[in-house]
Amino acid sequence: MAETDWAQLIEESLASFTLDVLPTTLQLPALPLAVTRFIAASQRPDVDLRELAAIVETDTGLTVELLRNVNSAFVGLKQKAKTARQALALLGLRQSKLLVVTVGAQAAIRARQSKLINQTSFWNTSLQRAIFARETAKMLKSDPEVAFAGALLQDYLLPVLSNEFFDQYLAFTTQRDDLPDCIIEYEQQSIGCDHAVVAAAMAHRWKLPDELVCCVLFHHRGLRVLADPRLARTSVAAVALSALLPDQLRQSLSGLDQLALLETKWPAFRFEELVETVDAQQAEIGMGVGNDYPLMRRCRQFLEQRPAAEAAPA
Repeated sequence: MAETDWAQLIEESLASFTLDVLPTTLQLPALPLAVTRFIAASQRPDVDLRELAAIVETDTGLTVELLRNVNSAFVGLKQKAKTARQALALLGLRQSKLLVVTVGAQAAIRARQSKLINQTSFWNTSLQRAIFARETAKMLKSDPEVAFAGALLQDYLLPVLSNEFFDQYLAFTTQRDDLPDCIIEYEQQSIGCDHAVVAAAMAHRWKLPDELVCCVLFHHRGLRVLADPRLARTSVAAVALSALLPDQLRQSLSGLDQLALLETKWPAFRFEELVETVDAQQAEIGMGVGNDYPLMRRCRQFLEQRPAAEAAPA
């Protein structure tokens, strides 16, 4: 299969969109200065780890989060990093960039309180989707770390947009069963754009990796992503499948049904086993967020009620 031209996909998809269509009152989040400097410096072929580490260390919060994440169980490192330079050396430039970007975006959003979205639940769901996407990417033989970062970032603008367009998003939550299956259809009708396009445009402006931008841009493709030869076996597909998992806004009403259908078509995709894996890994990772709503709890009723014939072959 030919390698996907991510830059071309972005150009095709975002060519007719500009952030200028958004209300002037909307205060879009900004990445911490250290993150933007890190991204810019990491683009240079001659950059070394000492320079990048020095940039990270100008932001105490970023340094702490980098070390905490690097030393957590999900990275799988046997030796602990004690400095930013050690952390970057252990991870390598590519994975370090993904981690710094993810931590920076989280910090930008956590600084903004949402009037509609419960932040703890939001970040729990984001982490569940990230783990789910990473495990699915492994099955697709695509990049699991890009999938993890993409799934973690897929909804990062929802707290901001739901504040700006509070009445529209409130109506979405209170009238959910009478509205379109997928949230982006409703957003396009009610506010003239959707959070996937706006978030991707922001990520592109931040000069995030093109593949990561596409993960955000196409995360609401659902099962259709598997029919697209450019996306079917990529991290984008893994993120799109993760977006079908339940969340507090019920962004995709048919999400679990789509995953059940996929289980019947793809023997390696065992949904219940994946859910158990997500919960086990989330308990290990934590990332500083308590988990009152494990994914199994969110999915249990669906799993118990679905016909036995829909279960994946052994």
